[in-house]
Amino acid sequence: MKNLKILITGGAGFIGSHAVERLYRENQVTVFDNLSSGKIEHIKNFNIKFVKGDVRNKEEILKVMEDKDIVLHLAANPDVRRGEVDNFIDMEVNFIGTYNVLESMRLRDVKGIIFSSSSTIYGEAPIPTKEDYGPLEPISFYGASKLAAESYISAFSHMYGIKGISLRFANVVGARGTHGVIYDFIRKLMKDKSKLEILGDGTQTKSYLHVSDCIDGLIFAFENSVKIYDEYNLGTEDTTNVLEIARIVVEEMNLENVRLFTTGGEGGRGWKGDVKNMHLSIDKIKSLGWRPRMGSTEAVRLAARELIGEIYGKENTNSGSGL
Repeated sequence: MKNLKILITGGAGFIGSHAVERLYRENQVTVFDNLSSGKIEHIKNFNIKFVKGDVRNKEEILKVMEDKDIVLHLAANPDVRRGEVDNFIDMEVNFIGTYNVLESMRLRDVKGIIFSSSSTIYGEAPIPTKEDYGPLEPISFYGASKLAAESYISAFSHMYGIKGISLRFANVVGARGTHGVIYDFIRKLMKDKSKLEILGDGTQTKSYLHVSDCIDGLIFAFENSVKIYDEYNLGTEDTTNVLEIARIVVEEMNLENVRLFTTGGEGGRGWKGDVKNMHLSIDKIKSLGWRPRMGSTEAVRLAARELIGEIYGKENTNSGSGL
């Protein structure tokens, strides 16, 4: 992907900032972000244009869409669990925000969109789950909003000739992450190194994709897909469970004699709307010639090292002393 004028919504966030880092040298990149969860320091060292704005504001997104070739649409509510207490946020940000992006693309004649969808659209599906599985019955508002957004991208693609790709991500992990099981475990152990609470029963088993592989995969899919609209799972060929992740984090923090205990939960889930077992088939994108460099366990271990270094570094900077 070279010599393009690229708009990255949510470009100051976790996945977005890694996309900026990958793309800015060979393209003209504009980042559009409201900084609700993204951070300007993630992208301050890159030669890009930054516009503070919100995809929920149609006028703002229409203005920044001028003269773009392609949109990498990553702006979203990043926390699946938030929908349990706020059932409108996913509709507002993930779905209506996506509509605003698409309508602005139509009005500005922008002909390509890469969309960050999610494995949560499948609900509790047979595994490994293929892209043609159905019926799709998400069990979280996050998953429902991502599925609705995919449908609108498909419709805009076919109605207006916009090339669209939806990437259904597994759990993406790595540096600059601000939520999720690895981040939560590190934070908990920083407060109390003697014990670690694990939400659910600990047997939740999922694929974990390192963010570097995620960026490789989404670029590869867009460059190699030939249909006007298509969707691809983006994950790993294996899985790991939450208990194993806890052990990895404990090891990477060089702790001993940590007591691990689980909270149980309905059906062993960590919270309502949590899909307990997730493993995406990646045969479709592999048929194009792509596969991840890391498996789930390797991705988790690297992400744990990256996040531990970041979190400890920030705490040291803020306190002026070691932990």
